[in-house]
Amino acid sequence: MIYNNFQDLKLSALGMGAMRLPVIDGNDGKIDAAATQEMVDYAYAQGINYYDTAWGYHNGQSEIVMGEALKKYPRESFYLATKFPGYDLSNMPKVKEIFEKQLEKCQVEYFDFYLFHNVCEMNIDAYLDDEKFGIYSYLMEQKKAGRIRHLGFSAHGGYDVIERFLKAYGKDMEFCQLQLNYVDWDFQNCKKKVELLKGYGIPVWVMEPLRGGKLAKLSDEAEQKLKALRPDEKIPAWAFRFLQSIPEVTVTLSGMSNFEQLKENIATYAEDKPLNEEEKKTLLDVVNGMLTGKLPCTACRYCTSHCPMELDIPKLLELYNEHSFSGGGFIAPMALSALPDDKKPSACIGCRSCEAVCPQQIKISEAMADFTAKLGG
Repeated sequence: MIYNNFQDLKLSALGMGAMRLPVIDGNDGKIDAAATQEMVDYAYAQGINYYDTAWGYHNGQSEIVMGEALKKYPRESFYLATKFPGYDLSNMPKVKEIFEKQLEKCQVEYFDFYLFHNVCEMNIDAYLDDEKFGIYSYLMEQKKAGRIRHLGFSAHGGYDVIERFLKAYGKDMEFCQLQLNYVDWDFQNCKKKVELLKGYGIPVWVMEPLRGGKLAKLSDEAEQKLKALRPDEKIPAWAFRFLQSIPEVTVTLSGMSNFEQLKENIATYAEDKPLNEEEKKTLLDVVNGMLTGKLPCTACRYCTSHCPMELDIPKLLELYNEHSFSGGGFIAPMALSALPDDKKPSACIGCRSCEAVCPQQIKISEAMADFTAKLGG
């Protein structure tokens, strides 16, 4: 396992993310605790010492399962991160209540890393209104008390939003978690965001390195281009090698949903093999063929917990992307034919509740309406 320095700590370059743990019967709120324990045990034995969870992951169950899985190990032997769930504005007045509950759920007395979760356009004003909500003041108090060892933030918002947040709280932020991968390097302006953080002396934690699994497999043409340069490198590893090429990256979090993914990623992080300039250019050329109009859904599933129709929005958006890029075809209609009418795109009532919590700021209601029209109503 590769380790990177952070202040006086050595953090595993690969961290275990707990947003996509193995589940039972496809139920996102029913984590397979036994399978998760097996994965945590293997990760720990192989040198992963950073574990990332959050209040909303797996319908609130991730913190509980991760706390149970880690409690067998000496507390000082691993680093646990969780987050204040500001992606839901109804949580803003509840920082003390939520923080205390998180300690209880994770069965710990302190968090090694704690984050303002998902700083973005829809919550930046609330996060910065310390007089009204007191989130910043409360978290700083917890840091002073030793119940937060390191304070940072995650961000899906645009450059301007991150800049606003840093101007207000940057002097107290120790790290920033960004959605960063070779697709988003330019597509979501990540290169400029990394440069902004560097100016504040803030290292980068990476989330969505495989963009919700979408970079685990590429087109045959793209894979051939990459294999010509590194014949023995697996396709998912290219995403990690790209990140190893960015000096500001300290920890890369991967939300591994099964044991095989975990083993493969740990094998990748047995060595540091950053890309050379030719490899970077080829990889970014591959991106050009991937971005024509796709909606940037990462299947984080925040939307599903706010949909009154209980639609599987990430799956519908995945089918929408496929249908749009293939210019129709049979795949989406075939998949949708297995769904009841009240779970199809046409069941969307356009309430936009999902859009209020979408980290990617996708206009989901418009996509559902367009999808319905493309399918002929």
